[in-house]
Amino acid sequence: MSKKVYPYIPNSEASVQAEMLKFIGADSIEELIADIPEDMRMKRAMKLPEPFCDEAGLARHVGAMLGKNKTARELVCFLGAGCYNRYVPAVVDEVAGRSEFLTAYAGEPYEDHGRFQAMFEYQSMMAELLDMDVCNVPSYDGGQAVGTALRMAARIARRKKALVPRNVNPDTLAVLRTYLQPDVEIAYVDYNSKTGRICLDSLKEKLTEEVAAVLVMNPNFFGVIEEKAQEIADMAHAKGALMVAYVEPSTLGLLAPPSQYGADIACGDIQALGLHMNYGGGVAGFIATKDEPRFVDEYPSRLFGIAPTSEKEWGFGDVLWERTSFANRDGAKEFVGTHAALWGIAAGVYLAAMGPQGMRELGEAVAQRLGCLKKALSGVKGLSFDRFSGTPFQEVVADFSASGRTVAEINEKLLERGILGGYDLGKDFPELEGCMLIAVTEQTSADDIKAFASALDEILA
Repeated sequence: MSKKVYPYIPNSEASVQAEMLKFIGADSIEELIADIPEDMRMKRAMKLPEPFCDEAGLARHVGAMLGKNKTARELVCFLGAGCYNRYVPAVVDEVAGRSEFLTAYAGEPYEDHGRFQAMFEYQSMMAELLDMDVCNVPSYDGGQAVGTALRMAARIARRKKALVPRNVNPDTLAVLRTYLQPDVEIAYVDYNSKTGRICLDSLKEKLTEEVAAVLVMNPNFFGVIEEKAQEIADMAHAKGALMVAYVEPSTLGLLAPPSQYGADIACGDIQALGLHMNYGGGVAGFIATKDEPRFVDEYPSRLFGIAPTSEKEWGFGDVLWERTSFANRDGAKEFVGTHAALWGIAAGVYLAAMGPQGMRELGEAVAQRLGCLKKALSGVKGLSFDRFSGTPFQEVVADFSASGRTVAEINEKLLERGILGGYDLGKDFPELEGCMLIAVTEQTSADDIKAFASALDEILA
C-alpha cells in the first residue's frame, strides 16, 4: 500500500487500492508481480524529488519548467529543414478541437459524427492540390509515408531496389533505412555539387532494370527545385521503374504539382498545412496516386469514399476495406494501426479556409520573402549564396565558410539576440561544413529580415 496520498493519483489512496484489489481477487499489489523473480525487483525507493501534493504547487512547478523553453512565438525564426513556422488560422484549432473530432479514435462508426465526411473532404482537397485522383487518410508522418510509397512501388514493379538521392532530408532518410529493411534495398544517387539538384549522370549509372522506384524530393532538402524532375521520371519509366515524389504541399499553390512532371506516387508531410509545430508531434504523412487498381490495391492505409445508400442518401465509408491491416491482421501488406486522423481534419480545414487563391498567395508570399532575405543578406561580410546555383524556394543555403565562424557559433550568438538561426548542414553533409539552411515562411516579416541581417553584421564583424 502507498504511504502517501496524491490527490491527482486516485489509486494512491489506501481505500481505493483495497477496493481495486478486492475486485480482482488479489490480496496485495505484490501478488500481482509474483512472476517477477525477487532478485530482479527494486528493493529501494526511486530517487525522485519530493512530490507536490497540492494541485496549485504542481501547476506552478510544471509551469516553471515549461517557462525555460523558448518557442518560435517568442523568437524570430529562420529554422525550417522539414518543420515550418506557418500561421495556423484560428478556425483550424476551433474545428479540430471539437470533442467529436478531438476524442475520436480513427473515425470508427460507433463515434462518427461527420468524421468520415470530413476525412473525405480532406482527401479530395489534397488530391486537387496534388493533381492526383486518390489520397489516403494521414499516416504517422512524412517519413513513414515515403517509406510506404516506396514499398508500394516495389510491389507494383515487383522489384526490390529503390534509388534515393543524397539531397533528401536526413531525418526522412533515417526513417527510410529502417522502414524499408529487409525487403527493399536502398541505392544512393549523388547530387550535383554545383546546382544542388540530383546528378543525372549518377542516376543514369544506378538506374537499372532491378530498380523499382526513383525518389525525388521537390524542393529538395537544400531548398532547391528539382527542375529536371520530368527528365528523371522519363528515365525511370524507360527502365520500368516508378517515380515517387516527396513534395512540400504548402508550395503547390505556386509550384507545379507532382503529376505534371511524371510522378506515379506523391507523398510528404502535411505539417505546413495548419499543424502547429510541436516537439515530437504535429506531423502527418500523405500518399496520393492515380485512380488505377494497381495503385489503389497497394495502399495499406484507409481510404474514405462516397456512395449512395439504400435510403437514397449519400454515405461515406472505407474503400476496399480488405486491403487494410484492420481487416486482414495476418496477411496485410503493412500494419497501419491508428492514423493521425485528427491532423487530417486540421489540414482539411486549413485547405478549405485558404482555397486555391489563398494557396497561390501563400506561395507568392514565401517567394517574395526569400528574395528579400537574399537581398538583405547580400552585403553581410563572410556570407554568400553561391554554394548552389539551382533555384531555391522557401529555403536557401547560405555559406559562412569564409567568415571564419562555424554555423554552431553563429547560431549561438543569434539565439542570444532572440533569433533562431538556420539548420547546420555540416552535421549531416560534411562537404557543406560552414553552410546554413535558412527558411522563410509567410510569417517572416521585413523587420525579422532586417534584424537577422543586423545581427549577422555584428556577429561576423
